[in-house]
Amino acid sequence: MTIRHPEKVNNPSNPIKKKPNWIRTKIIDTQNYFQTKEIINKKKLYTVCQEANCPNISECWSKKHATFMIMGDICTRACSFCNVKTGKPNYLDHLEPSKIAEATKELKLKHVVITSVDRDDLADGGAEHFAKVILEVRKINKSTTIEVLTPDFLRKGESYKKVVESNPDVFNHNIETVPSLYRKVRPGSRYFASVNLLKSVKEINKTIFTKSGIMLGLGENKDEVIQVMDDLLSAKVDFLTIGQYLQPTVKHYPLKRYVHPDEFQEFKEIALSKGFLIVSSSPLTRSSYHADKDFHDMKKLREKQSQCLPLQ
Repeated sequence: MTIRHPEKVNNPSNPIKKKPNWIRTKIIDTQNYFQTKEIINKKKLYTVCQEANCPNISECWSKKHATFMIMGDICTRACSFCNVKTGKPNYLDHLEPSKIAEATKELKLKHVVITSVDRDDLADGGAEHFAKVILEVRKINKSTTIEVLTPDFLRKGESYKKVVESNPDVFNHNIETVPSLYRKVRPGSRYFASVNLLKSVKEINKTIFTKSGIMLGLGENKDEVIQVMDDLLSAKVDFLTIGQYLQPTVKHYPLKRYVHPDEFQEFKEIALSKGFLIVSSSPLTRSSYHADKDFHDMKKLREKQSQCLPLQ
């Protein structure tokens, strides 16, 4: 705890609630799982699967799906829900773009997800590095579609445009929680800055799918979640993910409750009725969970919509 989360050492201890049976995940140790692990370790890459202690890691890695985390494993923010290490980051690995591209090829990924830690120490928040990774992946993986899950680039001006101009297929930025909880859950972030980032991406390039996600169980109420949906729709977000917050340690933000699968289904129905193109909502939903299939489905839905549009 002292090494990984120095800023949380003096936090009060919040006992971790016992998980209900619908949260349990199966351990799948297939040959693919170990091959994925070997490729990632050999190239000295980081994944959010490992760093954020994702509950779906064995399933995803067994399918040779992994979400690469670029720019190191140390974040400059101290979000109270997150298990990624915090502190002063190391220098950028300028070979990382080519290593990510090679790993994508070795894993034979049809759809790759690239995320990062926050890098407030960099003048552009790491936007140029993101762009370099996208370009390198595309150079040797011509048919692979690319999804980015970015920080908010808060106080970095228009640096985010470097990422948009590199033309990822999906631009994802998670809203994470409702506005009333931001000060405690995402103290280094600003709710409407995140909404406006997603809105700006769509204004620059309407062909890029935009995506965002929210966690439940932090103390939000139903009306607040629905308001987040409306705010994201006003930003023209295509894809919404809704998942259960899982408290990493006793020093992290306290879990208020486990949300029943029926409630996740209800939120999915509400979100779809409001106009999202696609919604993934379940206790184990995470930003990159089934991202390849969801992208394929989203693309087909957009094509179907365009065929139904009336002639101008």
